[in-house]
Amino acid sequence: MIKVGDSLPSVTLQEYSEVEGEGCSIGPNSVDLAQASAGKTIAVFALPGAFTPTCSAKHVPGYVQHFDDFKAAGVDEIWCLSVNDAFVMGAWARDQKTGAKVRMLADGSADFAKATGLTLDLTGRGMGLRSNRYSMLVKDGKVATLNVEAPGKFEVSNAETLLAQAKG
Repeated sequence: MIKVGDSLPSVTLQEYSEVEGEGCSIGPNSVDLAQASAGKTIAVFALPGAFTPTCSAKHVPGYVQHFDDFKAAGVDEIWCLSVNDAFVMGAWARDQKTGAKVRMLADGSADFAKATGLTLDLTGRGMGLRSNRYSMLVKDGKVATLNVEAPGKFEVSNAETLLAQAKG
């Protein structure tokens, strides 16, 4: 499993954006994580799936709500990762009103989840291989903090915990 001090894996995720900008097509667009995190401080959180109860009711809203606090703590961007396709992540971004506050990145084939060792096997529930629920603070492409949830829990990957670590 990835740990503090490790670099993010060289993985490309997908992002769907409804607003055209910076010469990019509307989507889905490839996001090279090494390039996207270089020289930045990123608050990353991952969850099992878009539109799922805890993820929609608590996880994403907390990061949207604390966007300004993260910025004040020196965080350049907030990323949400999930094993869903870019179109689902785009629809979920609309539903959650993430706007320019949280980048909703699709790990459609679970490449990032596998490369970090943070997978969650929900095959028995008909959901296949997913991402574990966690958060991490990434500085210049390296993991500075990592908070992995126990199965079925939502205690350490919330926005408040990562925000306290970012301020720390």
